[in-house]
Amino acid sequence: MLPLASRTATGLWVCGYLFFPGFLKKTTDMAKKTSALEGFIYLASKLPWWISLALAAASGMYLHSVASAPMPTSIDMRHFDTVLTGTAFRGMATVGQFFVPMIFIGGAVGSILGRARRRKLLDSVHTPGGNTLLSISWQDFERLVGEALRRRGYAVQENGAKGPDGGIDLVARKEGETYLVQCKQWRSVQVGVPVVRELYGAMAAEGAVGGFVVTSGTFTQQARDFASGRNLQLVDGSVLKQWIAEAKKPAPRPTVEVVEERVEPVVVAQPVRRKVEPEVKAEVEAPACPHCRKRMVVRVARTGANAGGNFWGCVDYPKCRGIRAIFAPMKVR
Repeated sequence: MLPLASRTATGLWVCGYLFFPGFLKKTTDMAKKTSALEGFIYLASKLPWWISLALAAASGMYLHSVASAPMPTSIDMRHFDTVLTGTAFRGMATVGQFFVPMIFIGGAVGSILGRARRRKLLDSVHTPGGNTLLSISWQDFERLVGEALRRRGYAVQENGAKGPDGGIDLVARKEGETYLVQCKQWRSVQVGVPVVRELYGAMAAEGAVGGFVVTSGTFTQQARDFASGRNLQLVDGSVLKQWIAEAKKPAPRPTVEVVEERVEPVVVAQPVRRKVEPEVKAEVEAPACPHCRKRMVVRVARTGANAGGNFWGCVDYPKCRGIRAIFAPMKVR
């Protein structure tokens, strides 16, 4: 039977392999310097705290389901190796269901405390009479640069303590693009072109679109000439202090314009009265006599079927007896 610490480390290795791509390589590198348990806590602390808590809950539920699965009642010798593997994994899950969530919870606490420490470090460097860029350790200098980049909208991943000259120190990401960051806290020596050229080669190898070389001092003119025209930004001590000062500036408050309330007068629409036009009676023009073509006049019939009615009669009656019937006049509206 394996010791409890070994079973815990094995369970963490299995969960890490399931949850993180490249997890085995990072764990192996950390194990060379620290114990396996410390290495896993360190890696969990590099995740955002809410991801660590989510992984704690997910790993606990998954391992509990494996540990509480019923044991096989009969063993088929043809599948003995499968049964043996399942039994071993169930034994690791029995221990890991308690320890793996605690590792991720410890990583979440470490992530929260680390973020608070970086903010406090940024405040101390910005405060007059506080720490300076040269008085802090190189580890705090890398944390300070990472926090300054976060305040500028980058998501920063710390690669761990590899020493003051251990290669790429930070990986910054923004809008889907990757940037490599090299930090140099050199007190007296200027950063020369070999450092800048090394970062440029790492950018090509890692597929990064840009990079930052950040120092507490200055750069040589050859280094600036090499970075010119390339997507490399050289940040010396004065520019870094400017970044820190901009990060500590309070965000501008939104201006609220007070507009006087205006009461618009109420306009009551007056009813529109339409003028009724008087009815115009059309004047009927007297027709011409069908016989002599003279003007005709209105006459009254004295006898016949139309007695009492009007008709058109020739003005030259009785010499001309031309007549026309009178039709009802048309009304023009």
